[in-house]
Amino acid sequence: MIPQPILELLDATVVKGDRRVLNGLRLTIREGEHTAILGPNGAGKSVLVSLLTHHECALVPAGGTSAVRVFGEDRWNVSELRAQLGIVSADLHQRFVAGNSEGSITGEAAVLSAFLVSHGILRYGVVTNDMRRRAAEALDAVGAAHLAPRTLDQMSSGEARRVMLARVLATSPRALVLDEPTTGLDLGTRHGFMEQVRGIVRGGTTLVLITHHSEEIVPEIERVILLHEGRIVADGAKASVLTGERLSALFGLPITVEAAGGYYYARPSG
Repeated sequence: MIPQPILELLDATVVKGDRRVLNGLRLTIREGEHTAILGPNGAGKSVLVSLLTHHECALVPAGGTSAVRVFGEDRWNVSELRAQLGIVSADLHQRFVAGNSEGSITGEAAVLSAFLVSHGILRYGVVTNDMRRRAAEALDAVGAAHLAPRTLDQMSSGEARRVMLARVLATSPRALVLDEPTTGLDLGTRHGFMEQVRGIVRGGTTLVLITHHSEEIVPEIERVILLHEGRIVADGAKASVLTGERLSALFGLPITVEAAGGYYYARPSG
């Protein structure tokens, strides 16, 4: 049986001002198909994530059918969608820290907010014992149980990012979308965070990684898509896409690629 699609883009175009930030994208990502979308700043990666979350709308193509389907549906209640599609990003992290009395929300409350589809202090809704149990299990799963009583402003960036990861895991999403997830993390913290992600992927959750760092593409990812100026310029197996020739053209400078242990390391060669 063919796995169900997580994301389908059918000639998806997004226009901002006089610029097409996504230009006629055709793309299908299926459950179990761990995929990385790689591109420079301004390639349209963040807009693609916004289509997934329904924070951006694509132009309706000829024929009147929707250009975007998530889990086979083109219409979603955003609250229901967030329960099935777990998104972790540096931007989400900042919204929690900056938007909650300068980070005064605790790790536990941050995770519990996923059940209430909020980004802040739990002012509304009922928190059940089952929610608390699942929040505790999610924090424990990413090695962050000790962070439950601490506030986000008392955590390092790496600790807070693990809390954000626990937050999406608590609702048992069908897919995990990481949008530039290690921005602001040092080398060791970035490695530790991505190792946590690898464990989640091995547990059966589909991973979609959006990045401009090839070394973030974990070994479990086999499909890589290169995005440039709102268009897909390559899509295929990791070994055939992550080459010096392709990445040099993508980033506009000479690049050498070395493969080791399932990872691909890109370095400027000029």
